[in-house]
Amino acid sequence: MPRYKLTIEYDGTNFCGWQSQASGGSVQDALEAGVKGFCGQDVRVHAAGRTDAGVHALGQVAHIDLETAVRTDVLRDAVNAHLRPHAVAIVEAEEVGPEFEARFSAIRRHYLYRIVNRRAPLTLDRKQAWLVHVPLDADAMHAAAQSLIGKHDFTTFRSLQCQAKSPEKTLDGLSVSRYGDEIEITARARSFLHNQVRSIVGSLKLVGDGRWSRRDLELALKAKDRTACGPVAPPDGLYLLKVDYE
Repeated sequence: MPRYKLTIEYDGTNFCGWQSQASGGSVQDALEAGVKGFCGQDVRVHAAGRTDAGVHALGQVAHIDLETAVRTDVLRDAVNAHLRPHAVAIVEAEEVGPEFEARFSAIRRHYLYRIVNRRAPLTLDRKQAWLVHVPLDADAMHAAAQSLIGKHDFTTFRSLQCQAKSPEKTLDGLSVSRYGDEIEITARARSFLHNQVRSIVGSLKLVGDGRWSRRDLELALKAKDRTACGPVAPPDGLYLLKVDYE
């Protein structure tokens, strides 16, 4: 039974998240229906990680097993044809060995969070970024973010619904950069807790607008208390950027 690695892009605005729901409406549901439309098989699509409602992906990775081998370009194009009009597409399909697992073979995940920092409302980036009207100091945000790099107990930045066995994670990188009116926050780690990136972004926004200092962020981390977290950033600006494998 051949296995295929899929690199997937989607706009999460109108999806209820990645994970399949009984009522439908998830990215996983759309992809599984697309595969069935192509080959008639009921196939489970296994992803590198779940994304919440409204969260986007530029490089989500998943794997599927088919009963018979197909050309990868045919698989990509045929399933994409069955995915219309959903805002999801297979960017690349690759045949892999049976040992490949989209989730468990991953060695690093990269996330991007986009903030548009201006007074004017969003038009082209509506539901694609977080609009923040007050001026933000991206340099102060970046400096404060460095205190979160490394292995920590991230209970403060963890959703109460998080199902991870441990709140300890190792954050390999966290950077904040400004490009005109846009502020980009990138985070990379082997894995993340539920809502971890959005929780960190919401707290960094408090640093950017002057209400928190770097010390306040450090104290929030050390508190290991969800109530010490700043407001969680909305899902609109979050993107699963890419997933690394050996």
